[in-house]
Amino acid sequence: MPIGIASSAIFDGLDSIPFLWPILKTVPWLAILYLIKAYASGASNPSERNMHGKVVVVTGGTSGVGEAVVRNLASRGAQIVLLTQHALSDPFIVEYIGDIRNDTNNQLITAEQVDLASLHSIRTFATKWIDNAPPRRLDMIVLCANTITPSGKKIQSTSEGVELNWQVNYLANFHLLSILSPALRAQPPDRDVRVLFGNCSSYMGGDLLHISQKTPSEKKAKLSSKTKGSAETHEPTRFSPGNAYATSKLALLTFALAFQKHLSAFKRADNFPMNTKVFLVDPGLCRTPGTRRWLTWGSLTGLLIYLVSYPLWWLVLKSPEMGSQSFLFAAMEERYSRGSGGWIIKECMERKLLREDAGDEGTQKALWEYSEKMIEEAEKRGALERAKAKKEEQDRKEEAEAVKEMKGYKERVGKKDGQKKEASRRSKKAN
Repeated sequence: MPIGIASSAIFDGLDSIPFLWPILKTVPWLAILYLIKAYASGASNPSERNMHGKVVVVTGGTSGVGEAVVRNLASRGAQIVLLTQHALSDPFIVEYIGDIRNDTNNQLITAEQVDLASLHSIRTFATKWIDNAPPRRLDMIVLCANTITPSGKKIQSTSEGVELNWQVNYLANFHLLSILSPALRAQPPDRDVRVLFGNCSSYMGGDLLHISQKTPSEKKAKLSSKTKGSAETHEPTRFSPGNAYATSKLALLTFALAFQKHLSAFKRADNFPMNTKVFLVDPGLCRTPGTRRWLTWGSLTGLLIYLVSYPLWWLVLKSPEMGSQSFLFAAMEERYSRGSGGWIIKECMERKLLREDAGDEGTQKALWEYSEKMIEEAEKRGALERAKAKKEEQDRKEEAEAVKEMKGYKERVGKKDGQKKEASRRSKKAN
């Protein structure tokens, strides 16, 4: 067919080829769209690594970029431990794990119920993990969990009185790794252990000024059981949904760099160098549920606009699969098995730190101490709330048992709903 078209063009002229000019006009536009899409999709992971036998703990692994990371690592033979807020008997998580196992031909996919919005839930899991002799194998921790409050929406807080963005994006990771730190330090010296933090460039707009201005102890007097839903314990200087998210990401970046120093300073009993490396991974803007919620302002009107303009978002935003490439690069690149850690990875290459204050030891120390005090106070509030809820539940049970016992007593003495029975002794005497 191409030969026929070419011969027709030579002997009969270009006008003899049907639809030639519309095609020639369309091809450049298609080429431009292709180039835009290729650029927006970002770089692909060039590295490969045998993951068989490696134990990987993942947060946020049931949707978006986290799900793509889980599928890629599982397909390479890794043993995945998903930390999910869903109950293990939840049909969603049961079906999800079954699908991952079938799609990757890997049966080593399990889950643990851990609600990242609850410090108590995190402590319960992490202490159970490290309370093991000999220490459980742990090759990698991938922190993909993320939340964002859409612009214009009300700031939410957890049951322990911590603002939700700060809790899920930062404080949950701080709490989890602080407890799991002994498990990381106890790994054999020949094991390549990596901790991957999911971050984004929005940290450039965050600030940690509130940490140096006020501490949780100074604000403790203002807290009461009536204000457990307030975000007062760590209100940023310019408090808004956007600033709350950016500040949580700046705190995560600062902590990640401090955590690498914390690990590197540990002196092993065998005198080998510390083998745990920290990575900060920026997947870029992707078509994930979180991005969709941000773009739609969390409203039905915004969702309608998003659906109508979806071709544009498909063109300029990465797919979750492409967003996972930088995570896979950080997880598998061989040269990162050596070095001091603390690398920032974006588009499958190292990037420079854009906020010098995040690397300042004074800032890192202040944030670390502030976070420890915040967790201590939040866990106390959470313990009081759980005790209160437990007492209320116990009172309801006792009340229900009392009502049931009273009902049984009335039936035994021959009464029903306070009315005399026809054949009672008093009624017979009256007759």
